[in-house]
Amino acid sequence: MEYQYPLDFTWSTEEIVDVIKFFESVEKAYESRVSKEDFMKTYRRFKEIVPGKADEKNFTDEFQESSGYSAYLVIKSAKETDDGGWIILKK
Repeated sequence: MEYQYPLDFTWSTEEIVDVIKFFESVEKAYESRVSKEDFMKTYRRFKEIVPGKADEKNFTDEFQESSGYSAYLVIKSAKETDDGGWIILKK
């Protein structure tokens, strides 16, 4: 990994860790696979920290620009995947 996660340094240490877990889940969807349950758990926590749609878009767009991984496509895939399923995307 040769990029940085987009973070807001006004967040607590716990919030920063949880946002990083969300972005790591996005990475897993592309690099191997991630269960819908695990991904949605990290996404719901991310949304607690970043509740606004515009802020969510800014952070996920910044992540996509630096990593090439689209959080939007993983979220979309998760919503279309049956419970108990796996999310697998290719770059």
